[in-house]
Amino acid sequence: MNGRTAHGDQAHGHPAHFHAAHAAFVGGEPVVRERVDAVLAVVPARDREARPEGRARAERQRRRWATQVVVADELARRACAARGLAPPPDEAPDHPLAVSGTEVADLGSIIAVALAHSPAARTLLAALEGEQRVPEEAVRAYYDRNPDRFLTPEALRRGVDPYRGAVEGDFVPYDEVHADVAAELRRALGRQAFFDWLDRARADVEYAPGHEHPGDPSHPDHEHRH
Repeated sequence: MNGRTAHGDQAHGHPAHFHAAHAAFVGGEPVVRERVDAVLAVVPARDREARPEGRARAERQRRRWATQVVVADELARRACAARGLAPPPDEAPDHPLAVSGTEVADLGSIIAVALAHSPAARTLLAALEGEQRVPEEAVRAYYDRNPDRFLTPEALRRGVDPYRGAVEGDFVPYDEVHADVAAELRRALGRQAFFDWLDRARADVEYAPGHEHPGDPSHPDHEHRH
């Protein structure tokens, strides 16, 4: 689910109890705009629109995107409290948040930045990953399906084709890579568990006008990018 575009988090109208200082309500409690502003301050704008109307639209969407990052942080704080987990204290970054292109491709920009921004989100992800159990047959199947990943350095130097003509000695033995493969699969399962948790948790979040999900079709700027 690259991009994580499930829209269970779209607004369900804008209730009268919103104040100008509110970006959203989570569990009936307000999330203040200052938290959204803090994310915007440390995440550089991606798009450099030349036209004024394009810049204005991009900034409106950036605010909606940053609201999703803050909501993920707030939901993760609550989930950690419910689980008895103690995230490390927040530390306001003194430089722009750095998120790799690979993380954005794998996770979607909202979740990638939420994990970079939020100690609670990282703590929850680690807990979910630790709960995953990877069957031995899944580890073996991954090894057997991906022979190109397990060529020895010498076989790589010789240009061995892992699918045609390779022999047993051209591959790193299964026992030597078992732990790494199991860890990789556990990490993938943990991330999927995090995505699933977030989709469920943010389904009933209420958003203030101007803070809706970037892909919410109820506002004219909507787009399906994360």
